[in-house]
Amino acid sequence: MTRIDQVQTSKLPTDYAQLALSPEHLLDAPLPELLAELDVTLDESSITDPSFTGAAVITRDRVILSMRAGQPDWERDAVARALLGRVLDVPLSPLPDPYRMSEV
Repeated sequence: MTRIDQVQTSKLPTDYAQLALSPEHLLDAPLPELLAELDVTLDESSITDPSFTGAAVITRDRVILSMRAGQPDWERDAVARALLGRVLDVPLSPLPDPYRMSEV
């Protein structure tokens, strides 16, 4: 089974485009604090398929992470950070198999 993480790309809102986030900070900061600092919303997705682990959606003025309900905490944490890294152009190692990211 391949787990799919999606990143919807478009022009980042100005506030996000100007951020310079280090890989260390992205990986080490407590996730709730990181989301608050970046003004990123984490919502429960209506998608229940176990192969869906999350998506980053960029709107006109914000970034929203949509994550599957019932997802293990460790997976949610890792996927949220990987999605944020991708959206904010923070260089990170790729997620291990069976995870993969695609852009739509």
